[in-house]
Amino acid sequence: MDIQQAQAFITLAEELHFGRAAARLHMAQPPLSRLIRGLEADLGVPLFERSTRNVRLTPQGEALVEPARELVMLSQRMTEIARRADAGEIGRLRLGFSGASVNHLIAELARGVRRERPGLSVELHSAQLSHAGLGRLLDGSLDAVIGRWDFLPAGIDSRILARERLLVALPESHRLARRAKLVAADLADEPWVVLPGGSGATLSNRLHVLGQQGRFVPRIVQTVADSATELLLVDAGVGIALTFSGVRDNLPTNGVVFRELEPDLGVVEVRLAWRSGNDSPALRVAIEASRRMLPDGR
Repeated sequence: MDIQQAQAFITLAEELHFGRAAARLHMAQPPLSRLIRGLEADLGVPLFERSTRNVRLTPQGEALVEPARELVMLSQRMTEIARRADAGEIGRLRLGFSGASVNHLIAELARGVRRERPGLSVELHSAQLSHAGLGRLLDGSLDAVIGRWDFLPAGIDSRILARERLLVALPESHRLARRAKLVAADLADEPWVVLPGGSGATLSNRLHVLGQQGRFVPRIVQTVADSATELLLVDAGVGIALTFSGVRDNLPTNGVVFRELEPDLGVVEVRLAWRSGNDSPALRVAIEASRRMLPDGR
């Protein structure tokens, strides 16, 4: 029983008169008769007893009245759900982010989305460093990612949410910890703890630039999965690390100090990125919320 058949069946069951039912359905009586006969043929049972004087429901027809009403109500509800989803009132946003260093931006965006569209679900996926998050964005398993990239490939749109500085993380007992600022040559002989690199990865690119400035090749002693682990190893004296001001501001840093570079390695842009042409209404709401709720690099 499809929706058209269900609506015709219910109307005839209420009117028990083909002429009145056809008028309510805004159709002629012969097409209504054919539609009901076709439904009975599909189901293999008679639904109405017809005579020249009246129309009555059969026991089989009486049994189908409530299920048919439920079908019509479900159809109307699905139409409303589709309309609300298209308007971005309900649905799901799959949002990736690198880790705790952007927690404040994630929280601000999620609050903005919830404030604008309480029916939207924001599904958070952490530990999406620049390369991994970009990969999941491109394969469609994430709708948007908050991250830091020096280069974004064709097919990716983005907007700036914040700007950060690059800092060197050192154990507080390190010989360079007493200096207010560091130059590249100071770091030539140091061991480095790094995050995974990859296409467009900011830290990998900027560490390479730092090495060029100081005329050294960085001696990488360990690659770790996240900034929190990186800082633990810095605190333990395993090596030093190039990191973001957002890491300093958002992660516990007992035993670790942060020093600026002179000259600096340029501003780092924290971006909300998404696939070009992604017409997800939930994504559209998130982008608009980011424009209203988050600073544009200020």
